[in-house]
Amino acid sequence: MMRKSILITGCSSGIGHGVAHDLHVRGFRVFATARSHEDVARLEREGLEALRLDVRDEASIDAALKEILRRTGGRLDALFNNAGYGQPGALEDLSVEALRAQFETNVFGLHRLTCKVLPIMRAWGHGRIIHNSSVLGLVSLRYRGAYNASKHAIEALADTMRLELHGSNIHISIIEPGPITSRFRANAYVHFKAHIDVERSAHYEAYQKALARFEGHTGKDPFEQDALAVSAKVHHALTARHPKARYYVTLPTWLLAGLKRLLGTRMLDRILLRLA
Repeated sequence: MMRKSILITGCSSGIGHGVAHDLHVRGFRVFATARSHEDVARLEREGLEALRLDVRDEASIDAALKEILRRTGGRLDALFNNAGYGQPGALEDLSVEALRAQFETNVFGLHRLTCKVLPIMRAWGHGRIIHNSSVLGLVSLRYRGAYNASKHAIEALADTMRLELHGSNIHISIIEPGPITSRFRANAYVHFKAHIDVERSAHYEAYQKALARFEGHTGKDPFEQDALAVSAKVHHALTARHPKARYYVTLPTWLLAGLKRLLGTRMLDRILLRLA
């Protein structure tokens, strides 16, 4: 029996890395992708089929898909859109260029790749497309506006495409993790330093407190889980006869999703202000 094939983006670390290895162990033919040649080489040494793919670069996407289809005889059963990063900072401190860069990776790259994969799946009469969103695709927190907006956009794209693909046997699912063990926080700090002028900001004091927490942070956050918690949901979305539209991961996601349904905006804002 032919193994089901899946393309996963953003496999250098964190969720993508963990899901790629877990699905490989479960018997999937995993094509793990990353932006750098060094990470691709490392993934290969770890026993995965690895390819370079940068979702911001259409030529990179085309080259990766061409090689995958060469290896599989033209077939791709599933796509897990995981690549992305967080751009912290108050919205008023973020340039249009910084916001555009956030969307280029998290949203436009995801959409570009998805649209190129759809004809492949349609030709075979089936497919599973899974987008990695976030609890911040459900609610918004202060100083995460660019990331909030990108994840809300992913939610809207997935909801729309799910309706447009109704009856096609191509299913769209969203994963909505809360805190997951990864390099997300450290990577976000790099982007913060690159785009935020702390000294001139009206949010100077809030930034100083946040930086102090970051520099003093050790160990796991409360309720943090590892990538296998995400992989379990991805596996269900890949194998269930009727995959769910949304999969919550971690207690904060379940809690905040419930509160959003139950509370009015003012009451929910009071809670969210305590979390930022």
